[in-house]
Amino acid sequence: MTGFDIPREADVDHLRDRVVFITGASSGIGRSCARVFARAGAKILMAARRAERLAALAGELRAEFGTAVYDFALDVRRQPEVEKTLAALPAEWQAVDVLVNNAGLSRGLDKLPEGLLSDWEEMIDTNLKGLLYVTKAVLPGMIARGRGHVINLGSVAGHEVYPGGNVYCATKSAVNALTRALRLDLLGTPLRVTTVDPGMVETEFSLVRFHGDAPRAAKVYQGLRPLGPDDIAEVIAFCAARPPHVNINEVILMPQAQASATMVHRQG
Repeated sequence: MTGFDIPREADVDHLRDRVVFITGASSGIGRSCARVFARAGAKILMAARRAERLAALAGELRAEFGTAVYDFALDVRRQPEVEKTLAALPAEWQAVDVLVNNAGLSRGLDKLPEGLLSDWEEMIDTNLKGLLYVTKAVLPGMIARGRGHVINLGSVAGHEVYPGGNVYCATKSAVNALTRALRLDLLGTPLRVTTVDPGMVETEFSLVRFHGDAPRAAKVYQGLRPLGPDDIAEVIAFCAARPPHVNINEVILMPQAQASATMVHRQG
């Protein structure tokens, strides 16, 4: 971890003992979010498809931070499963204060005529529909309790398209639009809505995009220092730790060596 510290007053007043629900928490940005929020004193509710990784992370959080943790397997693409699982959570875990919609992925980098339908469906079902399913399940409780913060993981791909990014860019553009629309829908309530949109982050993202082709994935980050998952998690926690009257609508962050979705400076 980077040693990032949320200001003490924000930690105590706005995150300590709050229930933070993180999807896709078994690796990458989601895993880093769990650690950053745990350090701030939050209670960590986390889900992902890889239950073994979640269980190991839960053990780490309890041992290192003394965190209250509840972890469970969940495929956000399956609406009935999302609704049933979240409705069956223990009462003390149903009062979600911060929802981090992190579950998402990219598949392929082909021009549209060569794209695989299975890749398209996986991206649309996870990045867009999964986000909707989870948000719809959590929002009524937030509204009823009169507090809550929805933080969506977008991407610079939601602001700029790039060659081969067709469907992935479309899903992240939709996340951008949904975030703005949700903010309008919740106007008049105390709820907050934020999108955090990273550029190049070195996680399993490229390995997943290229279907496990490790050499090809490694080339994405050669010659520059990309962002790390901790960099993104710290920004997410900062947004969540603001006083209730402050809503950070949108954060776009990229490594210093990246100027746009397609323009990067590589050395060597």
